Amino acid sequence: MTAPASQAPSRTTPAVPRLDTVETAAATPDEVQPYGELGLKEDEYQRIKDILGRRPTAAELAMYSVMWSEHCSYKSSKVHLSKFGEKVTDEMKEHLLVGIGENAGVVDIGDGWAVTFKVESHNHPSFVEPYQGAATGVGGIVRDIISMGARPVAVMDQLRFGDVNHPDTARVVHGVVSGVGGYGNSLGLPNIGGELVFDGSYQGNPLVNALCLGVLRHEDIHLANATGLGNKVVLFGARTGGDGIGGASILASETFEDGVPAKRPSVQVGDPFMEKVLIECCLELFQAKVVEGIQDLGAAGISCATSELASNGDGGMHVDLDDVLLRDPTLNAGEILMSESQERMMAVVRPDQLDAFLAITGKWEVETAVIGEVNDSGRLTIDHHGQRIVDVDPKTVAHEGPVYHRPYARPEWQDALQADSTAAAGLARPASGEELRETALTLLASPNLASKAWVTDQYDRFVQGNTALAQPDDSGVIRVDETTGLGVALATDANGRYGKLDPRTGAALALAEAYRNVATSGAEPLAVTDCLNFGSPEHPDSMWQLVEAIEGLADACQELGVPVTGGNVSLYNGTGEPGQIDSSIHPTPVVGVLGVLDDVSTSLSSGWRTEGLSLLLLGTTRDELDGSAWADVVHSHLGGLPPRVDLAAEKALASALVEARKTGLAAAAHDLSEGGLVQALLEASLRFGVGASVALEGVTGRDKVDPFVALFAESTGRVIVAVDPEHEGELTHLAEDAGVPVLRLGTTGGDAVVIEGQFEIPLSEAREAHEATLPRIFGICR
Repeated sequence: MTAPASQAPSRTTPAVPRLDTVETAAATPDEVQPYGELGLKEDEYQRIKDILGRRPTAAELAMYSVMWSEHCSYKSSKVHLSKFGEKVTDEMKEHLLVGIGENAGVVDIGDGWAVTFKVESHNHPSFVEPYQGAATGVGGIVRDIISMGARPVAVMDQLRFGDVNHPDTARVVHGVVSGVGGYGNSLGLPNIGGELVFDGSYQGNPLVNALCLGVLRHEDIHLANATGLGNKVVLFGARTGGDGIGGASILASETFEDGVPAKRPSVQVGDPFMEKVLIECCLELFQAKVVEGIQDLGAAGISCATSELASNGDGGMHVDLDDVLLRDPTLNAGEILMSESQERMMAVVRPDQLDAFLAITGKWEVETAVIGEVNDSGRLTIDHHGQRIVDVDPKTVAHEGPVYHRPYARPEWQDALQADSTAAAGLARPASGEELRETALTLLASPNLASKAWVTDQYDRFVQGNTALAQPDDSGVIRVDETTGLGVALATDANGRYGKLDPRTGAALALAEAYRNVATSGAEPLAVTDCLNFGSPEHPDSMWQLVEAIEGLADACQELGVPVTGGNVSLYNGTGEPGQIDSSIHPTPVVGVLGVLDDVSTSLSSGWRTEGLSLLLLGTTRDELDGSAWADVVHSHLGGLPPRVDLAAEKALASALVEARKTGLAAAAHDLSEGGLVQALLEASLRFGVGASVALEGVTGRDKVDPFVALFAESTGRVIVAVDPEHEGELTHLAEDAGVPVLRLGTTGGDAVVIEGQFEIPLSEAREAHEATLPRIFGICR
């Protein structure tokens, strides 16, 4: 039911409890408060008292604790994240309509269309309760997209779990995959790509990063702020309950000890069917122009929405908690403010539009309550049971929290790790054709390189009918305009092993691979979102990794000309002893790149469909195997330096690929990354069941490498392109004109992948090795 504008919701608490009011707080300065249990340091608590000129009330303490948490305030990373803005040039802003600082970035893709996209983490809750942690992670990022005025059209997920043989891994995997699929499928959103990685470093700290893509017209962009004297503050959606009180904001600002959270609040509980109704309701509210702005309630709940709306506005705000619709009438004021119950939105509505607003929420049967009003006080005030329990400057809550210049230093173990380059020089390498063959099959069947169909088959990839490409293609492609075929490509990438060896290079490599994967579909890369997953910022080595990665990513974005539009930072992903090489997860900056295609029907798949096509290798191969899949799978080794980054080469390669797609010269393309050339050949052949026969002499002769390096090196800036023989010369000239090295490898056809003079692998054998691994480990799809 929708509450009429003139009627406040019924108040179910018969007796007024003793409240810690502003007046009481001023009169009892020495009262002991549990600031430490709420995650505040002693100096932070003192700062709050200095700001207020008194001790905080219990409700104010709750607000400051969640809003000043690492998850909400970015207090350890803010000074370094500013580099993304500093590195943005006017040329990079050409397509940028909304940048960093809003709920999500917005990018112009032409013809009056825009897209908004963002990736965020829900890591810690997904370890505590995998299904709901992952599900509500999807729900939260979808609501960020809704709040910009966009219709969500696709999601992606970037998942990292512990060792596949650890007894707890299956619990987390089954829960997270089911949560991602259950929520996204219920919303009717196609899941078009992502990542699935297993590594022991993530054992107690799985990474669940979720991305959502939304579509809107330029004129439909909305930003959230509380402006306009007398405008109403309206809470609508699900009722506020006791689930997730301080959930993500507290969990994500703490480390886990012995696999158990130091603080263990309830994880949020999601309802995707309510979220689906909210999507349609919000879009109709925007279309009817009866709302000034909408803010989703995610981490920190009402505390976040009220303080951010008021801080972003030009006045103040008053809220009455008695008017908040509750699932649990026993919640106290602090719990109401901190609750992270899902599927809730907050709107700012003009009084003359309130009836129309309520008519729309009533049509969608979305419960609604007017809980406050915008004023000119410059303060955020909150009453409960007729008593003032919050009186703060909203900027001090939302935007002027502590900013730390954390100490950071290169870890003592970093030099030894990089010096351990035996992966390139000392580890036993296969030499004979049979040894190369067995190595290729071993990698193909390894958990990180095996088919992800066990996971992706649990997701709906084609609902809505606008999916042009999805996993296992290199990037997901979504049509935006049915008339012209205009659309976008999205790819996300990260390699924690590279990040461990060199965080700066690892971040640049993540960007380079996502950029290349988007270009491999034929799309022109335009913009970036990122999710930076690292250890404790209170440990100088983890903080150094974070700083290095941010600087490496910012510099690489500037060189490639693609701006960061927004994202997320997830810290405290560690359980080990500080200062040790294994005290936290591998540094994992997940980078998402968005590109535009003028016609998605011409996008390039990562596999070839027909026989008789010529296969060209674009790019140069070097003896780069440190941190590689081969070193990991065959030798369980991590050491040395990651592959070099050549962003000029990546840019030239992308230009050639986009032009090859536009001119119709290319039939298919697949990037070379983990597992090297042989992995790419096997994956591209398995895509549509058409084999290939290639010779390595061109690679070994030109690049001065042996067959093993030619097959397994992970040098960057390389792509296999399939082309009709009659266009081979044109494509070769196109690549050479762009400054991209190119040579002919062989042809498509047959029912095997044949490496001439070395070995062959029948596709039937390759398929069995590739597809059996995850079902064997985790069982049938559920």
